[in-house]
Amino acid sequence: MNAHQNPDTIIDGPLYASDKKVYPQAVHGRFRRIKWAFMAVALGLYYFLPFLRWSRGVGAPDQAVLLDIPHRKFYFFFIELWPQEVYYFTGLLILASLTLFLLNAVAGRVWCGYMCPQTVWTDLFYAIERWVEGDRRDRMRKDKEKLTPKRVWELTVKHSLWLMVGWWTGGAWVLYFYDAPTLVRDLATFHADPTAYIWIAILTASTYMLAGHMREQVCVYMCPWPRIQAALTDEWALNVTYRGDRGEPRISAKKAIALRARGEPAGDCVDCRQCVAVCPTGVDIRKGSQLACIQCGLCIDACDNVMMDIGRPTGLIAYDNDLNAGRRSAGLPEVYKLVRPRTVLYVALIGVVGGIMTYALVNKKWTGVNVLHDRNPLAVQMSDGSIRNGYTVRLLNKNSDARTFRLSLEGLPGAQLQIAGEAVSATQPEIKVEPDQTLELRLLITTPADAIPREAANIVVVAEDETTGVFARARDHFFPK
Repeated sequence: MNAHQNPDTIIDGPLYASDKKVYPQAVHGRFRRIKWAFMAVALGLYYFLPFLRWSRGVGAPDQAVLLDIPHRKFYFFFIELWPQEVYYFTGLLILASLTLFLLNAVAGRVWCGYMCPQTVWTDLFYAIERWVEGDRRDRMRKDKEKLTPKRVWELTVKHSLWLMVGWWTGGAWVLYFYDAPTLVRDLATFHADPTAYIWIAILTASTYMLAGHMREQVCVYMCPWPRIQAALTDEWALNVTYRGDRGEPRISAKKAIALRARGEPAGDCVDCRQCVAVCPTGVDIRKGSQLACIQCGLCIDACDNVMMDIGRPTGLIAYDNDLNAGRRSAGLPEVYKLVRPRTVLYVALIGVVGGIMTYALVNKKWTGVNVLHDRNPLAVQMSDGSIRNGYTVRLLNKNSDARTFRLSLEGLPGAQLQIAGEAVSATQPEIKVEPDQTLELRLLITTPADAIPREAANIVVVAEDETTGVFARARDHFFPK
């Protein structure tokens, strides 16, 4: 039964278990190793990526990933984005959403169990806690005892290390907004902007609270994804599942051997509760699908270790779909179907969006021109009978060096161009735009009395780069009256 089909199995206990503290036990196994690997990669990228260099030429920042707010640019290795290119960020958000949907269709909340920042930092804080205070039983015992000098020292060390991790988390975040080595030096010498210290303090406090104190409460009560994914999953999704058809009835290992010898039924579950002890959210997976389960697989490792100790097959708890329990009970073979219309659709949409973004990046223009016609008046008749229209023109130079543009006009033969404040040009006026700048100017287009169109004419303003020959075009109208 899916979690969204049986609401009674979603939350076991009160709506908010503020007095219940979870003490996850250390466990060893393949899923724990996978989680360590994800944590190492995620934290390594987050903390050290700002120090990676990428050459972009003279005068351009050489930080590989940089959100340069003063100059309104985002750098990601060879990619440079301007605020006008916000559609790239929209595309990234769409890709992230589709990838999350795909992961959910394949293996439920697997994102939550391995890749979510809350999970990654909480795992790190748990590792520090075990290193300082010991494993589950030691921590439970020490929390019940009175404070001693040794206990005060342990708590001081633990919380100091947590704050240090939180501080480095906040410090790494601000490095994405300024040259990392320079900002580190300024922070160390107290010459950095006060805003940097404020954000470091905010992120230090939030990391310390979320990963050190709130932990599983974030996953169960604060995060909306568990509620959303329950509506998106189906019977084919692989979720961490207790195979009750094999585990029940629960009985000790010795009694199970005796019952099997007499040909009587005996389950493989010995009710050791190791699956509960290692769960970071305190879930008893044997009660079925629950909202608090983050699909991390640690209960699988714990159960497999017990099964190997008592000489029984592993996989009593495993990633499984909702259909197989009924099939096993009916004596039918298990079925798995990762490739199905839902997953194919998500992969196809990811490919389409990714392809569009790749095409847009490959064909990205480094120059641009925008034209806006004056609203009032639309046209002005001059003393010699000619008609003049006024426009606001913006020239964009996204290169790291200055560019000179020649302006020309298409669609209105005989028209003259004039930059406000300069002489009339019958040819092509030239405008210089500084690097990484947008230049706004006023353009006047005049047609002689004998060349005035009878109705509004479609025109194209062309800005050609003198150095590269690359040009940008913008369409508008010329009004005769």
